[in-house]
Amino acid sequence: MDGLAKIAFGGGCHWCTEAVFQSLKGVKKVEQGYVASTGKESTLSEAVIVHFNLNEIPLKPLIEVHLHTHKSTSNHSMRSKYRSAIYSFSKEQANESMLILDELNSQFDHKLITRVLPFGYFKVSRTQIQNYYYRNPEKPFCRNFINPKLQFLLSEYSCLIDHNQLAHLKKAEK
Repeated sequence: MDGLAKIAFGGGCHWCTEAVFQSLKGVKKVEQGYVASTGKESTLSEAVIVHFNLNEIPLKPLIEVHLHTHKSTSNHSMRSKYRSAIYSFSKEQANESMLILDELNSQFDHKLITRVLPFGYFKVSRTQIQNYYYRNPEKPFCRNFINPKLQFLLSEYSCLIDHNQLAHLKKAEK
């Protein structure tokens, strides 16, 4: 096996989620858009599909970063637009994701609301907003909402990040 896999994550704004995962080593591609699951979760919600190399970054740190970079314990009023979810592409991936969620729950003061759901459908974002952060790092939204998440990665997950991707933030600190 070549180690390539994919999983989808939803939680907050897909611009933020896209930038977070684009900043990690081992992530080969991030598709920004809207994901639907099945059944009562078949409506589209902002999310990303993350293509990654399991030999470079396992599933557990991806899920851990996801949980710590959106409000994974808050059942706020925008949850239909920003569903807190891990969308799996197989039963095995779903089972592994559920075990990881159970293990990581102790890192949080409140119970995680993030759910593991089967991947159903994906609608890609329009071209103008794809790769939003890395095309627009100086925009107020990026500075105010995405930079703090990326600073958190630098602080807490330095070993997982692609330091070249975040070099502009390191320069800003000096």
